[in-house]
Amino acid sequence: MAKKGTNKAVALRYKPQEGDEAPKLVAKGRGEVARKIIELAKEHGVPVQEDPALVELLLRLDLSEEIPPELYEVVAKVLAFVYSLRADAPK
Repeated sequence: MAKKGTNKAVALRYKPQEGDEAPKLVAKGRGEVARKIIELAKEHGVPVQEDPALVELLLRLDLSEEIPPELYEVVAKVLAFVYSLRADAPK
């Protein structure tokens, strides 16, 4: 996810088949780090979703921290969007 115009980005991981109970923050950054997160996502075919408010909230988390329950709904919408773009989306 990226915040347009301010060079902030975060990356989430969610693999329930590997025991994840909730999505986890796996990368976050500003400036050059944010640009690298976005670049790597695009190189690996990971869709990038812009949501400035959500990025600001997720930047407050520590790396490897699960998202808090109050963000489940909004993150679920982002994941649904991402899965809709992927051929290997879970059914």
